[in-house]
Amino acid sequence: MNIDSIKNGIVIDHITAGKGMRIYHLLKLDNLDCSVAIIKNVQSRKMGKKDIIKIDADIQINMDILGYVDPGVTVDIIRDSKLVEKRSIDLPAQLTNVLRCKNPRCITTTEQELDHVFRLTDAENRVYRCIYCETKAAEQN
Repeated sequence: MNIDSIKNGIVIDHITAGKGMRIYHLLKLDNLDCSVAIIKNVQSRKMGKKDIIKIDADIQINMDILGYVDPGVTVDIIRDSKLVEKRSIDLPAQLTNVLRCKNPRCITTTEQELDHVFRLTDAENRVYRCIYCETKAAEQN
């Protein structure tokens, strides 16, 4: 298999095997007008197997989504075919408009323009709660 190198863009690396497509959809990478490569089940000394996403464009990506879906991923910024920055991603303390509150009585149900904000309340178990009604976020897949 031959995947071209990136001149200017982003590589999302160290994705837990099987989570690459979820990240692809949540980041809405299918809406981009550039090359995007999803490489699944790549052999890794560190992880056994991993997924990698290569984006051949210098775009802004939502780091909170990455941290929520798979804390521990790395984001490599490539410019002029060289690695210029490598970021490690952790669990975000707060998520805004990443999740939707499932409580039908929550104010976010009636106030449509209100942001859906969840705060990390238990980092060990990765539990997020709505800041308005304290409802626990639905389990992630």
